[in-house]
Amino acid sequence: MRPPRLMKVFVTRRIPPEGRAALARAADCEVEEWDSDEPIPSQELERGVTGAHGLLCLLSDRVDKRLLEAAGANLKVISTLSVGVDHLALDEIKKRGIRVGYTPDVLTDATAELAVSLLLTTCRRLPEAIEEVKNGGWTSWKPMWMCGYGLSQSTVGIVGLGRIGQAVAQRLKPFGVQRFLYAGRQPRPQEAAALQAEFVSIPQLAAESDFVIVACSLTPATKGLCNKEFFQQMKTTAVFVNISRGDVVNQDDLYQALASGQIAAAGLDVTTPEPLPTDHPLLTLKNCGINPQGKKEWETNINSILGAGEQSSVFLLQSELVALRPCCLAVIGASLSSLTFSLRVFCDQETYFLIKKTKLL
Repeated sequence: MRPPRLMKVFVTRRIPPEGRAALARAADCEVEEWDSDEPIPSQELERGVTGAHGLLCLLSDRVDKRLLEAAGANLKVISTLSVGVDHLALDEIKKRGIRVGYTPDVLTDATAELAVSLLLTTCRRLPEAIEEVKNGGWTSWKPMWMCGYGLSQSTVGIVGLGRIGQAVAQRLKPFGVQRFLYAGRQPRPQEAAALQAEFVSIPQLAAESDFVIVACSLTPATKGLCNKEFFQQMKTTAVFVNISRGDVVNQDDLYQALASGQIAAAGLDVTTPEPLPTDHPLLTLKNCGINPQGKKEWETNINSILGAGEQSSVFLLQSELVALRPCCLAVIGASLSSLTFSLRVFCDQETYFLIKKTKLL
């Protein structure tokens, strides 16, 4: 009997032991890992992916035509440790019949919690206040000193009422928000009903919101969406928060809006580029708080890696590959304790299959 052919999986970053264990359990996989917390150089990435059957990558790894050509015909699955897939050349990937897995639900709660933290930190001017304590600016109680903006009886506008947008709104509701507005490609009446949220245009959302939270996907339509015109429509007392993608915001226009007092403050979890250069103008502003993009806590980090790892091992089994057509995969369930994932497969005819471990249901 011929021994089974080992399938190579290349991992582009150092991952926790739980992730490696998930891959190691697939006896027919040989795992090679870039053993560093820093991004892999492009030359090393091309070398590592050459001949690989599976690729487990991060949002910072650009998988384009050049990399796919370097990988060669063996590549069967790409699993990305991220919610977004804008770093993947999906058209090129589809041409090659490569399956794509990502982890959309794992980070919803963590991202929503961070969004609320960023909003509260920004609107209550906590970084400024902490700095004043450190530099001696705190002398005595002053009625008008370090005043911020409250959520009670406010209007919150959310650009993109998807999973994360809804989760943010649910967490803000107990703060006494009076009104929720949302904007997007189309109304979402079922999701909005629970929040009593009102679908409005982008200009109306900008003009009427006390707090604007951007939680949409990066698409050609949303790239540069928050620009000079957008900020000019906002209230001078409004607070702007971006947790989506850096390219959704024109950062030069945001700087001008903050520096001129056109808007009150901004909190950013994402920027362009990442990391933001230390001499960037936004970092000179007291009313702009920037958090290094990282929406995870330890448990969600493990869940994301397990999800991506399970996808790689599941879809490298040749028997399963024969049964599936080229498609896009989405993680719809995860359990850290049982180390099992269910994957929903969207085929060309929008037929749904459920795959659990290595069994096609």
